[in-house]
Amino acid sequence: MSSGRPRLVTDDIPQWLRGVAEHEPADPAGVNPVLKRTATKIASAALRPREAAVLVLFGGSPEPDPTTPGGLPADADVLLTQRAATLRQHRGQVAFPGGGVEPGDDGPIDTALREAWEETGLDPAGVEPFAVLPKIFVPPSRFDVTPVVAYWRTPGEVRVVSETEAARVVRVPIADLIDPANRFVVRHPLGYMGPAFAVDGMLVWGFTAGVLAGLLAVSGWERDWDHHDVRDLQASLAAVGMTL
Repeated sequence: MSSGRPRLVTDDIPQWLRGVAEHEPADPAGVNPVLKRTATKIASAALRPREAAVLVLFGGSPEPDPTTPGGLPADADVLLTQRAATLRQHRGQVAFPGGGVEPGDDGPIDTALREAWEETGLDPAGVEPFAVLPKIFVPPSRFDVTPVVAYWRTPGEVRVVSETEAARVVRVPIADLIDPANRFVVRHPLGYMGPAFAVDGMLVWGFTAGVLAGLLAVSGWERDWDHHDVRDLQASLAAVGMTL
């Protein structure tokens, strides 16, 4: 599904999203290696990364809450999916809607919206993309991923469209993501360390957590959290009924 040359929205972005719209993700605590991953140039076509895009979709009242940091409204959320446990790559992981570029796509915004529609049934008509972030390389799948950040001015129904692709589609409250009790760093058995969130019975880690943590760092909503709290990834996954 092509959305007809979708373009970035450059005005009328909710005030509470201005920090995210005007600043690239950051890593002030030095615990987010995801943001630094870039693909190396490879001459062989067979080994080159495949282009992909994901939709980082924020919802919530357009009016800021003057009593909260950054004006974050109480109903602010972000759309996430949990991949099916039967998938070959990234099985069971929490992710943004998204996937690989297809020949008919007209840029990363089109890819992100098409994939979100295919995965969650989301109506792109209510989505306002406002930022295209730098590409991030994902080594396990060799995807070079462009995050497209957007605002959901007219939220609609979302659901699991295909159980072979996703186990859950959820709108996670931003209040849960910024709660210091839900944030820590995970250590992979192979040495990777990066930010994580325990929310809604899920562990968000890896690429998705890295992008979220980077955006929260520039959002104006973030609360101080213990980035020295390092936990074993396998144990953290087991705590929510997941495995590597």
